This record gives sequence, structure tokens and C-alpha cells, in this order.
Amino acid sequence: MDQQLNWVVESAGTGDWHIGEAPDHRAIAVAKKYGIDISSQRAQHFKPQFFAEYDLIFVMDRQNYADVCAQAIDKSDLNKVKLFLGDDIVPDPYFDDNLFDPVFQMIDQRCAEVMASFIKSKK
Repeated sequence: MDQQLNWVVESAGTGDWHIGEAPDHRAIAVAKKYGIDISSQRAQHFKPQFFAEYDLIFVMDRQNYADVCAQAIDKSDLNKVKLFLGDDIVPDPYFDDNLFDPVFQMIDQRCAEVMASFIKSKK
């Protein structure tokens, strides 16, 4: 969905064990199925300087929320951190091949909601 938004979207993990690696082959396949090529993405580690670089920082679960908030310098940083699904968490599909598609759908739907909310707030 191309909304002509001048946004920069990045992805980073709070653990450093996959730095430089491509996404899971199952995630690549599901994204490709929906016309999105993520094969050239590489894992990076969340850094405290991201607070200065980004207006919002979405996290997928409560542990990542805690890990990111622990790197915040002040309340302004903390106010940027949000659970992506509000009060819910995004399930990790790693141990169940059948979860990759539904998790993609969940994330795709939430992205559409975030964009629509932003566009509506600018009118």
C-alpha cells in the first residue's frame, strides 16, 4: 500500500545474536507471497541513539518493550516506545511454520491502521 508517506521504517532486535543475518527463510517466503521482498534486509541491534533518530519505536512483545525502555535516557525517549498491537503482543512464529502467514497478516493489518490513523490526524 503506497500512501506517499515520507517515513523511514527500520527494524532492530534487542538481542545481538542475529546481527548481519537475513530474515528467516519462512518470513522471506511469506512476504514474497504478498509482493514484498525482504530478502536483502539484515538484522541490526537496537541502539540508544535510535531514540533521537525516530519519532516512534514499536516493539512486538513485553520483553522487547522492557529491553528498549531500559535504554531510554529520559521520559521523552520512553514516550516513543509502544507495543505494536496496543495491549497485545505479536506472536513469535519461529517454532511453528503455520504461524508465519497469520503473523504477517496481523502485522500488515496493524501497519494499515497506523497509516490510516496518521493520515486522518493530518486532515
